[in-house]
Amino acid sequence: MRIYENGEFISCEDENRIFHVLIEDHGKIVHIGDRISDEYAGIKERVDLGGKCVVPAFADTHLHFASFALFQSTVDVRTARDFNEMGDIINGYRTSYPQEKLILGFGCSAHTVKEKRLPERADLDKISNIPLLLVKYDGHAAVANTALQAKFPESIQRSLGFNRETGWLYHQAFYDGVNYITGSVSPFKVLKNLINGADYLARRGIGLVHTVEGVGFPRDIDVDMMRVAAHGLPLNFRIYFQTMDVDKVLRRKMPRIGGCFATALDGCFGSEDAALSQPYSNNSNNKGVLVYTQQTVNDFVKRANRQELQVSMHAIGDAAVEQAIVAYEEVLKDHPRTDHRHIIIHADLIPPSLLERAAKLGLHFAVQSPFLYWEQEPISYLEQILGKRMNDLIPLKSMLEYGVTIASSSDAPCTLPNPMHGIFAACRHPNSEQRISVLDALRMHTNWPARLSFDEATRGTLTEGKMADLVVLDKNPLTVPPEKLTEIQVVDLYIEGRKYEGPPANSLGLLMEAAKNKFILGK
Repeated sequence: MRIYENGEFISCEDENRIFHVLIEDHGKIVHIGDRISDEYAGIKERVDLGGKCVVPAFADTHLHFASFALFQSTVDVRTARDFNEMGDIINGYRTSYPQEKLILGFGCSAHTVKEKRLPERADLDKISNIPLLLVKYDGHAAVANTALQAKFPESIQRSLGFNRETGWLYHQAFYDGVNYITGSVSPFKVLKNLINGADYLARRGIGLVHTVEGVGFPRDIDVDMMRVAAHGLPLNFRIYFQTMDVDKVLRRKMPRIGGCFATALDGCFGSEDAALSQPYSNNSNNKGVLVYTQQTVNDFVKRANRQELQVSMHAIGDAAVEQAIVAYEEVLKDHPRTDHRHIIIHADLIPPSLLERAAKLGLHFAVQSPFLYWEQEPISYLEQILGKRMNDLIPLKSMLEYGVTIASSSDAPCTLPNPMHGIFAACRHPNSEQRISVLDALRMHTNWPARLSFDEATRGTLTEGKMADLVVLDKNPLTVPPEKLTEIQVVDLYIEGRKYEGPPANSLGLLMEAAKNKFILGK
């Protein structure tokens, strides 16, 4: 039993409470208040918080964890300000890891380099004569140099979306190309990446992770590796399988299906293929792309819903959001469920009429407030392609007013996980009419994410009976000016009352911890 005292605790409950003492026993919160009652006076183990602020452990409700972990171990070119600097970063990595026979990088954007365009095959050939693949900042396309193209099997070169001249891979070619690259990554290296990725999240106060897996690695190895690793990593993972093949999920006895890619109903703004009801402002002939017919989406969701699975689908443009809502409406008539908690990921453009329909269905949204301040996809670009619709982007306040449950996420590796940045973005929405309070922004990262994964009985708030998952912050977000929220630092993370000291030391340690937790402790 342990007492945490001399702190400012924010419960993040629907009826928020502020208190100064929390007592934990065997990983659970047994008492909160402003003083230590007589029954607990004899407890010797105490943590003096020195007046710091404590909130529930943060959550990230939509990221591609295995991909994020992989890219964290390779080359990140997001900071490059021109192609020359991009080359320096890539060749610096090559010098540090001379044994690598292929270079994989992430983050190229036309908006952050002076050339104001994406690199092409010829640009990469000037940088490296060994196989090189750079994934675009939004994670939906990649560009290969000549050396890598020469290694691609014929199936990739014939795949939809492959452009031999520019080197770019879109759509199916992108998935096939990335699968080809990651197929050479050993399982032990994948596990090592997961260890480092989990450490990155924990250092930012994240204790609950909703990860979407099933694309980017051949033979669904990321799904199965994550299912094993989740038992050994110190954070709590909820895994969504990105597939429309319901049988794959049922065979693994997983309760969730969906995410992006295979269950993405449209594209993204970065490629101008997010599906819109009205044309893009910079191209009157372009409304984006609906990847599937309405019937295909209905059939997928109907089968999953009949199997009592929770369904999550990517929809960015309003046309795709409507397609998702129509499917959910149809399948819930076919097989009504009072607590399905089906999810729409992103819902970047959603007018009031669709918000009303979503609320009636009890849908939940996994939104990305960091997209509102995203250097790789700046507001100036969104205004160019969307016009006045930019004001309607990610309408957080409207979502809350219609009674929709929303939770924030990073969509990593697209943006780097940083809950304080997400909280800042939600409170400082570019459209002042869509800004929400700091407390609600905190709930978007604590209380409400737990609801998205049916964890609200045990996590998400500082409440008696729940797990003692805590984040210690150096300042109180409720008393800091909103524009300074990003300056708040995470001091410590506690998971079930245990202070986070670091992940397993290596892949073998992770596997041993997973085996102990699953087969001995039954976690």
